[in-house]
Amino acid sequence: MHMLIMGMKRKRRNNKGSKIKFFVIGILTAVFFSAAYFGLPNILPTKYIGVSSGLTYSAEYINKEKDAEVIEEKFVASHIDTPKAVKAIYMTSWVAGTPSFREKLVKIADETEINAIIIDIKDYTGKIAFKVDDPALQKEEAVENRIPDVREFIKRLHEKNIYVMGRISVFQDPHFVSMHPEFAVKRESDGGIWEDYKGISWLDAGSKEVWDYTVAIAKEAYANGFDELNFDYIRFPSDGDMNDIKYPFSEERVMADPNYGKAEIMRDFFKYLAKEMKGTGAVLSADMFGMVTTNPDDLNIGQVLEYAEPYFDYIAPMTYPSHYPNGFNGYPNPNKEVYGVIKYSMDQAVRRMNEASTSPSKIRPWLQDFDYGGNYGIAEVRAQIQAVYDAGLDSWMLWDPANIYTKDALLKDM
Repeated sequence: MHMLIMGMKRKRRNNKGSKIKFFVIGILTAVFFSAAYFGLPNILPTKYIGVSSGLTYSAEYINKEKDAEVIEEKFVASHIDTPKAVKAIYMTSWVAGTPSFREKLVKIADETEINAIIIDIKDYTGKIAFKVDDPALQKEEAVENRIPDVREFIKRLHEKNIYVMGRISVFQDPHFVSMHPEFAVKRESDGGIWEDYKGISWLDAGSKEVWDYTVAIAKEAYANGFDELNFDYIRFPSDGDMNDIKYPFSEERVMADPNYGKAEIMRDFFKYLAKEMKGTGAVLSADMFGMVTTNPDDLNIGQVLEYAEPYFDYIAPMTYPSHYPNGFNGYPNPNKEVYGVIKYSMDQAVRRMNEASTSPSKIRPWLQDFDYGGNYGIAEVRAQIQAVYDAGLDSWMLWDPANIYTKDALLKDM
């Protein structure tokens, strides 16, 4: 009996010991798997495979991504200095956005004396040729993304040491008219939107809202890398039914001074533009009618050379011989006197700049490289360039709306 009791006690002890042993093993197992699940990924260089993406991330990278915000790097444009002697060709935004076309013009710059290119930012349609960051501009729905790689293209031109100018058509803008008809030039007869002979509507040059819109576009363009902002159509309309035209914002001043009322409004705009762009670093230039160099009045469009000169770094008279009237400076047909037209116009511009106590080097004319009223080939293009030099100036820009330039009229790049 005693032996039986002792055996039962021993069995109970063994059972109790087994239970304790299993309990301890269970605790250790739980601790081990907990550590493996929660602790080891932060210690060991374990890798996780993103099944859906197929990408491999380290545990360290995952933790950093979880704790850090992803901040998009802000684009910062670079610019190059204005060449001492600018020799430029014009490029439409459509060509600039089409690599196969634009490369032909870039090649001209690579192989000749051309060192600058003027690209449309906003043309006569009122459409902005690339995406904008300014929310206020985005609301105007003016973007037509013709140059999707504008920043990359400008960077590439800069790498080739090509100076980049952006052309902005200001008061000729049918898109902004469609968005804000209250700022448009109107018909006096019925208050409707006035249009020129091409069917294009205009903005009233006296509207400060239009001034602010122009400044916003200019700042956006400079932020995208354009070195210089070139302002075109900075004037009142010149063709169309001028007997049925009304300026809602300018009428009072125009009527008060029929001779220079428009010019005073334009001078106020020039002054405002220069003030708002001051400090940005942008170079500013103004396109003007060719005859501003020879006429003392405002040509009934508000353009007077001396009124623009203080507010722009460069003045660009559009001295296309085909646009001068027969009899200009005694020439029966200015198209046949291309050297004489340019030389006389530049001589007058230099004289007036000297009289205004400013540098004649501000004058940088547009020259003609398109057939209109005559053929413009090597001799005609080169004669215009020589006339600029003979007037004591050294910069010029070639215009052809089709962007087909007379390459053989340009000197080879040395």
